[in-house]
Amino acid sequence: MTSDPSTSTTEKSLPEIITEFNESAFARLLSMTITDAHDGYARVTMDCAGKMNPSGVAHGGAIFALADHAFGIASNCGSTHRVAVSVSIQYLVPATGTLVAEARQVADTGTYASFKGMVYAGERTVATFDGVALSLSP
Repeated sequence: MTSDPSTSTTEKSLPEIITEFNESAFARLLSMTITDAHDGYARVTMDCAGKMNPSGVAHGGAIFALADHAFGIASNCGSTHRVAVSVSIQYLVPATGTLVAEARQVADTGTYASFKGMVYAGERTVATFDGVALSLSP
């Protein structure tokens, strides 16, 4: 399924949005799965298998991709269509196994929305991230 970026998410139901994100080529490539999502929130899982660096831990790019995917879902599960304009991540500890990323909206000016998130391996916090999204909705 292809998506027109100018299409407002108000034209799609939440289950349709979640399915679209879950079935995207990138999510499938990295085996990411949405386990919970609603306006301003998303929880996504990913197994690190096949995404390790030469040191035997999850590659930073894979961790970033998981965090960014959660941010994208959280920012687009409501009535506003948004795109990322800024994302930063802070890696705290090496990770292996199954990772979970959670993203939450913390502010919304109508034009920009701010999100904070965490990436976990079990009970251990692996990374924190911040994102800013621009509204494309009229």
